[in-house]
Amino acid sequence: MFGRDPWGGPLEISNADSATDDDRSRDLDRAALMRQLDETQQSWLLAGPGDQAGKKKKRYVDLGCVVVDRKIFMWTVGTILGVGLFIGFVMMIVKLVPHKRPPPPPPDQYTQALHKALMFFNAQRSGPLPKHNGVKWRGNSCMKDGLSDTVRRSLVGGFYDAGDAIKFNYPMAWSMTMLSWSVIEYRAKYEAIGELDHIKELIKWGTDYLLKTFNSSADTIDRIVAQVGIGDTSKGTQPNDHYCWMRPEDIDYKRPVTECHSCSDLASEMAAALAAASIVFKDSKTYSDKLVHGAKALYKFGRMQRGRYSPNGSDQAIFYNSTSYWDEFVWGGAWMYFATGNNSYLTIATAPGMAKHAGAYWYGSPNYGVFTWDDKLPGAQVLLSRLRLFLSPGYPYEEILRTFHNQTDNVMCSFLPQFNSFNFTKGGLIQLNHGRPQPLQYVVNAAFLASLYSDYLDAADTPGWYCGPNFYTTEVLRKFARSQLDYILGKNPLKMSYVVGFGNKYPKRVHHRGASIPHNGVKYGCKGGFKWRETKKANPNILVGAMVAGPDRHDGFKDVRTNYNYTEPTLAANAGLVAALISLADIHTGRSIDKNTIFSAIPPMFPTPPPPPSAWKP
Repeated sequence: MFGRDPWGGPLEISNADSATDDDRSRDLDRAALMRQLDETQQSWLLAGPGDQAGKKKKRYVDLGCVVVDRKIFMWTVGTILGVGLFIGFVMMIVKLVPHKRPPPPPPDQYTQALHKALMFFNAQRSGPLPKHNGVKWRGNSCMKDGLSDTVRRSLVGGFYDAGDAIKFNYPMAWSMTMLSWSVIEYRAKYEAIGELDHIKELIKWGTDYLLKTFNSSADTIDRIVAQVGIGDTSKGTQPNDHYCWMRPEDIDYKRPVTECHSCSDLASEMAAALAAASIVFKDSKTYSDKLVHGAKALYKFGRMQRGRYSPNGSDQAIFYNSTSYWDEFVWGGAWMYFATGNNSYLTIATAPGMAKHAGAYWYGSPNYGVFTWDDKLPGAQVLLSRLRLFLSPGYPYEEILRTFHNQTDNVMCSFLPQFNSFNFTKGGLIQLNHGRPQPLQYVVNAAFLASLYSDYLDAADTPGWYCGPNFYTTEVLRKFARSQLDYILGKNPLKMSYVVGFGNKYPKRVHHRGASIPHNGVKYGCKGGFKWRETKKANPNILVGAMVAGPDRHDGFKDVRTNYNYTEPTLAANAGLVAALISLADIHTGRSIDKNTIFSAIPPMFPTPPPPPSAWKP
């Protein structure tokens, strides 16, 4: 019986498969001999007993994509590691061995001049001077201010105004506002050149004094100090700060204190100074709050007790006459708003009637757009244009903010020569005071506003502005600002710098008592110092950083000590100079202005919707 193969065939054993294992082995060997061998196999068969091929096979490393001889692989890896260790060793030596780095590029001329301009404020300090004041020929002075007068409280400190020893609070407060404004906008620049602590110290020196001039702890006040010292010499031979020519350290005559009870302009300017400084010192909450509290009391007093601080015939009217207080209401209101975030101040600053009284629509005025210690409106308009550019508070402020913004554009247009709003000297100096003496104080303020406004536009991604149908880029404004500062620093027909100590040629006979009298231990009395006033010799003490009054309308200048219209520096003028210099200084900080710090006290804005239109009547 035979079984059946499940694959379809029989299960019987074939005779053909009955061969023995030896037969099958012989068949396989015969087949192997008949097959053609390759070269490797032939080498195996032909290799002798002493050949390496017959003893040991080569080793290989399989890298996945390629097979590499093991010896070559190990040699390559070792070489790479060795080179890497060598390079690392060399780099370590280079880092550890001290070597000289290339020096940083020298600071630009604006930065160099700025360092010097700040030193002028050190030289103008009154009271007990700090050890690091840096002006060797100055010492403690007027240590009894206020104590010997009817006010019977210390008014020691502050700054002397110019070449005399009077402390005029009106221009001094404006100077502190300007310095604070420059720090708020360009803090990073000041820090980069190592001057931030210096200027903050100067601002605090001024604000500490201003806090002494009224009852700063009260919520409501009824008087403030307007000035310390007297300059009018028309009322006799009584020694005073203009009748005498002597060093402040040697003053032994009485220094009267002038108070005012209705002085809206002075009070509002002092409020602006304290409010702006409170933003500078926001990292010191206690002091910042103290400044804000004093600013609130001052602004409230100014609004309630209307009047100018400089009545006709007064000492204030002779030297720093205020023509109006409406511009201070706008200026002070703007700074109060930024310091507190209280909308009531913005409402005052943007009231249409306020703008009208402040001269916002006096387009035909010869002084329209000229920013000074007396007329703050141009500065207030730039400041409030900033608010519109970056926060855009909308209704109900938008209408007047748009007006201020447009008027700021117009003021910037007036600075350009092609519009003939102001004359220029042949040397290129703009005549903002129409050819009258002491022009530089107005020039530096205009340069600051132009440079600052161009930075505002750049930060708002706005490439320029329109003057009528013509479009001008922000670089046009900077070019104007640079041209004016370049003139002041020596690019003028006389090739003279009007900043003392800057450049190779600068005024040597500055109208300044302390700088003109030798610091030799000799006390010169009221009239004894006049021999130093009249001498044609250069001042024995260099008043570093002082910007003098400037040239005449023909680019001429007389370096004569007795002619203050050419050679006298002032606190207000130097404050504008500092602000203009820092705005144009080529200091790389990654940004032009600080957009947000000034708005830190302002809460998030939710603009009030405008009222609905009145009902339709058939």
